[in-house]
Amino acid sequence: MPHCPNCGNQWTGSEAHCPACGQPTQVSPPRPDASRPRTRQTLPLGNYIKIGWEVFKQYPGGFIGFALVNAAIHLILEVIPWFGMLASTLILLPLIMGNFTVSAKLLQGQSPTFGDFFAGFNFLLPLTLLLIVSSLLTAIGLMLLVIPGIYLAVGYTFASFLVIDRRLDFWPAMELSRRKVNPIWFSLFAFTLLLTVINLAGALLLGLGLIVTVPLTFGALTAAYDDLLGFQSDYSQEVPRLKTL
Repeated sequence: MPHCPNCGNQWTGSEAHCPACGQPTQVSPPRPDASRPRTRQTLPLGNYIKIGWEVFKQYPGGFIGFALVNAAIHLILEVIPWFGMLASTLILLPLIMGNFTVSAKLLQGQSPTFGDFFAGFNFLLPLTLLLIVSSLLTAIGLMLLVIPGIYLAVGYTFASFLVIDRRLDFWPAMELSRRKVNPIWFSLFAFTLLLTVINLAGALLLGLGLIVTVPLTFGALTAAYDDLLGFQSDYSQEVPRLKTL
């Protein structure tokens, strides 16, 4: 029986759309650069970092401006008791994923607008549920034997990317990310450590370096996502809302 290329769900062969993730069962022709193999054991980490830097250089004013706006929003919310902390948590992932939308546009040769940084709010509910559920599962894994928590944290690296790019709900996105990452887990673990070190270095400069290192690392992660899973959305258009599954 055939399987869905997005979430791995088994089909009977008669469905027009996958019952698990809602994607069409007829596979669209691949993009010209999608013919490269996507199964590997190691990742070209240096190349991803280089691409991330090139992405940042194409739109530095936008990335820096968004980083400042993002920081200002969270600082304002932090002074509001209770509600501010809740609101800050709810908008955390939709806000930061704006870096992915803009990076994806730049990698596809499109010209982003500043409003693209807020496209993640079109996916507010699934991204919030993803943050809550993945954080809970990772915390449980860390409390049990540590290693399961680390495994899940790395495995869910591309889950939020899949919510936006493939319009998946939070659980199919988490599971697809975990399955795709599994063969290259150690290489991606090393990559996330490298990105963490880069952002720590940015934080040492009174936090100001983060306005460069955060978009740089998101550009690198977006390049890795495109290399491993491939973009399926056309970012020349406004990012549409999540499909109802």
